[in-house]
Amino acid sequence: MFSILIPTFNNLNYLKLLTKSIKENSTYNHQVILHVSDGSDGTHNFVKENNYKYTFSENNIGLCSAIKKISKLIQNEYILYAHDDMYFCKNWDQYLKEAIEKENNNLFYFSGTNISHKDGILNLDCGDTPENFNQIKFDKFCNKDKSPDLQGSHWAPHLVHVDLWNKVEGFSLEFDPGDGSDPDLCMKLWNHGVRTFKCLSKFKVYHFGSATTRKRNIIKNNGTKIFLLKYGFNPRFFRKYYLKGDDKIEFTGPLKTPKMNLNMFVSLFINKLKYFYYKIF
Repeated sequence: MFSILIPTFNNLNYLKLLTKSIKENSTYNHQVILHVSDGSDGTHNFVKENNYKYTFSENNIGLCSAIKKISKLIQNEYILYAHDDMYFCKNWDQYLKEAIEKENNNLFYFSGTNISHKDGILNLDCGDTPENFNQIKFDKFCNKDKSPDLQGSHWAPHLVHVDLWNKVEGFSLEFDPGDGSDPDLCMKLWNHGVRTFKCLSKFKVYHFGSATTRKRNIIKNNGTKIFLLKYGFNPRFFRKYYLKGDDKIEFTGPLKTPKMNLNMFVSLFINKLKYFYYKIF
């Protein structure tokens, strides 16, 4: 039903837990496609032994380049992008299917509700590694939680139609190794007419907190600066005034082009000053 795109960089135990959740908690069959960077921790062998579709690079080529490579293997109508350190709740795909069926067109972006021991959309301590993950506690929480769908994008995991993905050409390579790639994708979708950005409450994932970017040998890019130079304002401005995603507002329908007010004007002015500073210096 979905093509699930997963970049992975030597996070074998996390990846095993994610793929386990996809196998055990899905209602439908899905195409899982991975890009394996390095894979010397056993990831490469694990992927081959389980007959997953995948691409490979000896070094970490970055999230955007990895997704660009595996996008060529997509076979399904909808694309779901996920991190390798997530665990999907039961019936997650049924919840997405129900949300898709309510739409009149393919101009939408759905994201999942991240549950984490800290810094999640909802905070719940079910462990901070695959080894101490409390699946029973997570399942119970998912069953009883009645939080509403939220306005705006809350990044990965996210789902879009393949036609829309191809129109905006997925993630932009200038954001490798990854910082800023999510808001950039959403900005490109916005420019192509997408106004339905919805975070689905029932589609819950437990997120262990960017296991890849915590690695000491990861070189990070300045995604905020790249985004600012590309669009004239930073990701935070876009998220607050366009996507309405800062304050966890309940979803009420498609977004509208924001109307300028004093706070927005001041924030935009500051962004423009930073823009010209970067351009000059």
